[in-house]
Amino acid sequence: MERLITKLTEKHVLFTASLAIRLALVAYGDYQDRTMVVKYTDIDYHVFTDAARFITEGGSPYNRSTYRYTPLLAWLLTPNIHLSMMFGKIVFIVCDVLSGLLIYRILRLRGLSSEAARRVCSLWLLNPLPMGVSSRGNAESILAALVLGTLLCMEARHLTWAAILYGLSVHMKIYPITYALPIILTLRTSQTTSEEENNGWRRRCRRLMGFIGSFLNRELLLFASVSGGVFCLLTGLFYYMYGWEFLHETYLYHLTRRDIRHNFSPYFYMLYLTADSSWSQLLGLAAFLPQLVLLLVASWAFHSDLAFCCFLHTAVFVSFNKVCTSQYFLWYLCLLPLVIPHLSLSLKQGMGLLLLWFAGQGLWLGPAYFLEFEGYDTFLLMWLAGLLFMIINSFVLIQIVVHYRPTQRLKVE
Repeated sequence: MERLITKLTEKHVLFTASLAIRLALVAYGDYQDRTMVVKYTDIDYHVFTDAARFITEGGSPYNRSTYRYTPLLAWLLTPNIHLSMMFGKIVFIVCDVLSGLLIYRILRLRGLSSEAARRVCSLWLLNPLPMGVSSRGNAESILAALVLGTLLCMEARHLTWAAILYGLSVHMKIYPITYALPIILTLRTSQTTSEEENNGWRRRCRRLMGFIGSFLNRELLLFASVSGGVFCLLTGLFYYMYGWEFLHETYLYHLTRRDIRHNFSPYFYMLYLTADSSWSQLLGLAAFLPQLVLLLVASWAFHSDLAFCCFLHTAVFVSFNKVCTSQYFLWYLCLLPLVIPHLSLSLKQGMGLLLLWFAGQGLWLGPAYFLEFEGYDTFLLMWLAGLLFMIINSFVLIQIVVHYRPTQRLKVE
């Protein structure tokens, strides 16, 4: 009992300290915003707040240019106007810490001891990147909590809640739609085939019918109807309130988006050079093809381990996306703690991959700095650095796949 109390106390200390550090960063950010030229708060936070202000005035959140998110986020942040500008940041850091708690619970369900799970989830809770992103006013932590909540409910087989959270996460940001295929493959019924059937044609027909029939089961139909219902309900509600502008800014814009600003994506320079070309739109859509092929392969190969498959999906989606910025890294970094306990990499190998990943970013940030702050033409260097970073990401993912050792799922109450 004494040992249990000690462990619980240590866990509480970890989560309390994580929240305290984030609160301190929010307080410091407020001080820096008031006293220094360089601001701490992310520009997106002001976009969210302006959208919330338009709502409180009876208008549309899309009256704020560059607001390209669901109105649900702006509605959530209306207390920024009525109570305090800090409200949204508090929500974001709470979701950040909640993500750590969800990681802990998933790891326990996957068989890790309390101490091991606590150490692994500290890689998220004490990570300066999510700390900085959430305390600066970026909303990615909400999505991280929704995705991790979905995976926790899937692990615990609470499918209704998993479906609700999944429908909400896809509504909040479109990229979790890529998890649909591995979830479908996870929930399908296992096939049984008879080896006594001698007729090869009849055997193939039976297998085909069995494969199709494996998708027609109660669990899959429940998940699809509930998650689809949540997504359609929210989408229909906001379409009724804000019309076509909502659909375009929240969803369609991101499908046809051609961001020619410099970012980690290897596609940005191509889109920059062809911005005025009639082929530009087609090239932007063609950039989805490598993602699509890799996502289909990953779904089929790794769907039996949903958390690992979702990690691969997100890492592939971000690495090969038309737009890739630092905050996007959080989309898969929040899933990485679920993968680390099953890697056979040595500490030296793991640190080597981590340093290689940071080196790839550093090589890109050098020419990006000279373009942004010194005015030098470094577009070609940034493009080459972006290609190198994509190669590094691919190498790291390959090493993770090669050294991944799935273990039998064990429920821990």
